[in-house]
Amino acid sequence: MDRNLTGARRKTFDDCLAEREGLWDVRACKPAVERAVDVIVAALRAGGRVFFFGNGGSAAQAQHLAAELSGRFLLDRPAWAGIALTVDTSALTAIANDYGYERVFARQLQGLARRGDVAVGLTTSGESANVVAGLRTARERGVTAIALTGNGGGSAAREADIAIVGPSGPSWKVQEVHMLLGHIMCELVELALVEA
Repeated sequence: MDRNLTGARRKTFDDCLAEREGLWDVRACKPAVERAVDVIVAALRAGGRVFFFGNGGSAAQAQHLAAELSGRFLLDRPAWAGIALTVDTSALTAIANDYGYERVFARQLQGLARRGDVAVGLTTSGESANVVAGLRTARERGVTAIALTGNGGGSAAREADIAIVGPSGPSWKVQEVHMLLGHIMCELVELALVEA
């Protein structure tokens, strides 16, 4: 048996939990989260759409957050336009084939997004080229670009109108904070729109 695998199996539940306790002071993100919520509320109130996109685990989170808007989070209410750019395999593969993988989100936003919409790009490193290109395209189209990132923010934070920067470290660590922040945002958006 591989010695590294044996050592990894000796890690306990408590060891894993200890790594996550005090993972990140999410209060540090409060001003950026509040700005993002205000922008999303304004867009949805005006009939706009919120586009989410990312790679790998961040793609799954993009789909999850889009579903919280189009379905519901906590309250029964009208459906809102939450759209994940990661789910159309024909668009993803055609654009990647014809224009390169770096253009898969930018090209979709060129065709779908309009002024007043919101684009939320998720990248744990802050350097995913296709997420950075998507955020840049969003801004060029008058779409508010929100980066949900980590590891100092990187190029994604520089391309965004609003940068929500989580912790530094491995992808799992950043993604766990992203899910927490995403749920906070969805709850605040829902309450703001339902109470209005």
